[in-house]
Amino acid sequence: MSQTGSAGVVRVIGQEADRAARLLHRAREARLAGERTAVAPRAEIDASWNRVVRSGIDPGQSPESELLRAEEIEHRRHSTVLGEVMPVLRAGLATIADAAQQIMVVTDAEGRVLWRQGNSAVMHRAHDICLEEGAAWAEAATGTNAIGTALAARAPIQVHSAEHFIRALHHWTCAAAPVRDPRDGRLVGIVDISGPATTFHPATLALVDSVARLAEAEIRTRHLGAIERLRAVAAPILCRLEGRALAVDSHGWLAAVTGMPPVDRLPLPKSLRPGRVWLPSLGMCRVEPLPGGWLVQVADGAAEGAPRRVVLDLSRPRALSVHLVGPLGTSTQRLSPRHAELLYALAVHREGRTASELAQDIFGDGTRTVTVRAEVSRLRRHLAEVLAHRPYRFGDGVEVEVVHPEHPADLLPRSKAPVVTGARRGAAPC
Repeated sequence: MSQTGSAGVVRVIGQEADRAARLLHRAREARLAGERTAVAPRAEIDASWNRVVRSGIDPGQSPESELLRAEEIEHRRHSTVLGEVMPVLRAGLATIADAAQQIMVVTDAEGRVLWRQGNSAVMHRAHDICLEEGAAWAEAATGTNAIGTALAARAPIQVHSAEHFIRALHHWTCAAAPVRDPRDGRLVGIVDISGPATTFHPATLALVDSVARLAEAEIRTRHLGAIERLRAVAAPILCRLEGRALAVDSHGWLAAVTGMPPVDRLPLPKSLRPGRVWLPSLGMCRVEPLPGGWLVQVADGAAEGAPRRVVLDLSRPRALSVHLVGPLGTSTQRLSPRHAELLYALAVHREGRTASELAQDIFGDGTRTVTVRAEVSRLRRHLAEVLAHRPYRFGDGVEVEVVHPEHPADLLPRSKAPVVTGARRGAAPC
């Protein structure tokens, strides 16, 4: 796909929407033909077109997709927190969409339509483009569209007429915004308003984004209420216990604590069961279910289940992680790029590093010790049983393995840390 460095950017605004759509149509057709153009789409649309072309989507294809079965749709509805906030979405958007001759569409994090509601005539027209429950609207399935592009960009976006990659969607306009779970920041789905291109309005995106934020606020309010209910159950129990213990919800958020400093959130394994469990931030614990969460009692002094092996997985730049392997099984922690750099430096230098040496490894500046100490302190909240200090190092008797990417150049590709750039050149093997 060729691009022009001095191209004028076409934006769809108010009464100029029809003219802009015609310009975008010509720009799009020229782009597909590999020709230079005097105009270009917005940066967000341009990036989406590039992604879609690389994925092999045919601009002449139908937006049809294989629909999910009714039972699968129902399962997904009950498995997502979006189901709890549908009253907020309906109150904020569905009535307005109906009056504006549009429809509200809500999808899961894969871009599968779970709910839709709005103008009955538009609902009928949406059947022609497969904008119905169970359909796939990710970019990889349907090209550039508000739902799929909001998923890909993780940001609100409005897509109008010829900005859609598939020609069959050029008579439609849509605006969508992501909804995140405030408990962990995870994207849980997309809320969208779609309708015929003649219903375009530049304020629609702001409306959709505002309602998405209201939905997130409702999730947060419900979460705080659940924490209060858990605290009411757990507080009397904790008063009778000796030693360190805490009550957390199913996501690890703290409700009550005794015998230890409070933490905002306790990292929990993906599959947690009652009984003896090794938690990286606490060590050996006994876990019991509570209504809406877990009672966690720390087994002070018990070290027989401590991790004996650390696997630092750097093979996928977007899924950096560390696995702690011990007699009771394996636990996994996701890593930020900075924490991955620090653990890599410690894996390279098993003898240990002072704060100044780590600062040199990470920043190329041995004076940045305050930053290093703060970051290592955050790491040790989750990896205290395998990380020692004075100097900083992996603990004695802990086996360390680094899983490298297939190509050395892909090792933490955005990192500028000397310890990493040196490894890419083969200067610091591990």
